[in-house]
Amino acid sequence: MAISDSGRMPSASALFASNWFGYLARTILTFMFWGSGLSKLIDFPGGVAEMAHFGLQPAALFNVAVIITQLGGSALIILNRHAWIGAGALAVFTLLTIPIAHGFWAMEEPMKTIEFYVVVEHLSIIGAMMLVAWKCR
Repeated sequence: MAISDSGRMPSASALFASNWFGYLARTILTFMFWGSGLSKLIDFPGGVAEMAHFGLQPAALFNVAVIITQLGGSALIILNRHAWIGAGALAVFTLLTIPIAHGFWAMEEPMKTIEFYVVVEHLSIIGAMMLVAWKCR
């Protein structure tokens, strides 16, 4: 961070008001989504296999839908254009992954506890998406 002409560090409010900070924050917040979407796009057969693993058929169609949701929702948030739509789509997507891929209630230990914490993290991400929808409306 650059020191101002007065020799002092910029204030936190100046940092939070800067455009680059907003882009950086929204890019980092959505990393898990656009990273996953790009992975499923680059390795399409691997994404299809992942969908099939979780019983989603037709797997190729589900893979395309996930790619569109993850990349499209991320782009809307990062660009701050209709970010509330992107945040809502990613929140619903994240909520749906819980019963599909993280059913800790039907698992044995130690996977039960590990998946429970994944679900808790998913709920935190849903909360973050709710905050984005609220603040970027």
